[in-house]
Amino acid sequence: MAKNDLVTASQMRTMEKRAMDANEVSGLTLMERAGRGVVSAIQHKWPGGQAIFAQAVVLCGPGNNGGDGYVIARLLKEAGWNVLVFALGTPTSSSPDALANRQLWDGLGSVSSLSEALDLPAGQTLLIDALFGTGLTRPVALPMNTWVANVRDTGGAVVAVDIPSGLCSDSGRVIGEQALQADLTVTFHKRKLGHFLAEGPATCGSLVCSGIGLRTDNWDEPLCKLVVRPDRNRILKSTGHKFSYGHALVLSGSAGKSGAARLSAMGALRIGAGLVTIGAAKSSLSEIAQAITSLMVTEIDDARDLGETLQDPRYSSVCLGPGLGFERARTLVPTALASRRPTVLDADALSAFADAPGDLLSGLHKDCILTPHGGEFARLFPDFASKLSEAATSGPAYSKVDAARDASQTAGCMVLMKGPDTVIAAPDGRVAICASVYEYTAPWLATAGSGDVLTGFICGLWARGGDLFQSACDAAWLHAECARTFGPGLIAEDIPAMIPRVLKELGPQ
Repeated sequence: MAKNDLVTASQMRTMEKRAMDANEVSGLTLMERAGRGVVSAIQHKWPGGQAIFAQAVVLCGPGNNGGDGYVIARLLKEAGWNVLVFALGTPTSSSPDALANRQLWDGLGSVSSLSEALDLPAGQTLLIDALFGTGLTRPVALPMNTWVANVRDTGGAVVAVDIPSGLCSDSGRVIGEQALQADLTVTFHKRKLGHFLAEGPATCGSLVCSGIGLRTDNWDEPLCKLVVRPDRNRILKSTGHKFSYGHALVLSGSAGKSGAARLSAMGALRIGAGLVTIGAAKSSLSEIAQAITSLMVTEIDDARDLGETLQDPRYSSVCLGPGLGFERARTLVPTALASRRPTVLDADALSAFADAPGDLLSGLHKDCILTPHGGEFARLFPDFASKLSEAATSGPAYSKVDAARDASQTAGCMVLMKGPDTVIAAPDGRVAICASVYEYTAPWLATAGSGDVLTGFICGLWARGGDLFQSACDAAWLHAECARTFGPGLIAEDIPAMIPRVLKELGPQ
């Protein structure tokens, strides 16, 4: 297992069970370690917290998440905090390990019914949510919004143990109508998919992952990855010449509509393709040639022109979609796909087939990638989009990872679903999340043309060869990093311009 592996609730339970079945650790020991991890994170975020907060209020559920809560209460009490504990259910409804830790707490303080948590003593409160954790499968019928509002009124804060109650740990979606809004979430061993998807980041506040001593060398099944900083040796050029780094072909639209393709082409060139040619309609040749001198331009008016162009084996990747136009897309996409080149399809190359998605899907091959935003995805894969948009009434809820994986299997090619929680899925089962969230947020990417640049980044890296899935992940990370590096005021043209600085600052993983 790698540091950037993400797990589902089921996978996490299996990892814990394997360790306990092998007598490597007991459930009580795991609870103790989890509780210590939460207390350590609290002390790091709020040094001297016992002097800041009038009380710590720990809400304990009946399962193992509640057991973690009793450990946290005990450790905070021993550290000098004023601690109040409220429990959901009776002692007999608790899991055996949770009951054992409740009994340890009984020697230090009392346990009140959760219904009494609405009537807290005055003073700044640290609320600790240890109610359900990753095991939640149904809506929470508790006054969580009122609890949080009361705590906020005191100037207090909220800590979630593993994941905020009400949030699905596999999808990041709220189950039902409410989830507890945390300032800090402390999870264990591995971060969960729901920490990075959908409403997860906004609900979790900040995120800390605490080790609990589980092994990382006893899991062979593929896991979802969090996309991280690329290995500089994989991205930066070393020896060779321009022909060593491939030749990308970017198809453009008609006169007055070539801007999007020019953004893609410049992205491909900046990220390291050896050569980039724009295949333009005759009407737009001059405007493209005048705009960017470092790009080559060739006339491609119709499918025959494209077919003849792609007879040249030196073209190593193709990009179609940005500013292409629907009619031109319907003409050129089948020819590009028939060449079996690594092919990036975005924007008009997707939307042009909205009325007959099968016409597109039937021509795809494994070395293609579709890069839709939410609307484009819904037009191509309405069934999966519908499942994703339905209200989540039980868990685990259908996730963006599920949708991208299902679409990839259906299309037989890679799918990159854009967003702050971009998901990249391959038909061989690999899947990754490139999340611009928490300290890596990049809201400035919400600007016209930014997706066209991402398309170019992918096409440029694909022109160079290598593992196409990894290159798509690298392109997504570099795209977001350019936006983070530039900051507010970003427009699409700024993204390729930031690549030299971002590449220069790349360090080894």
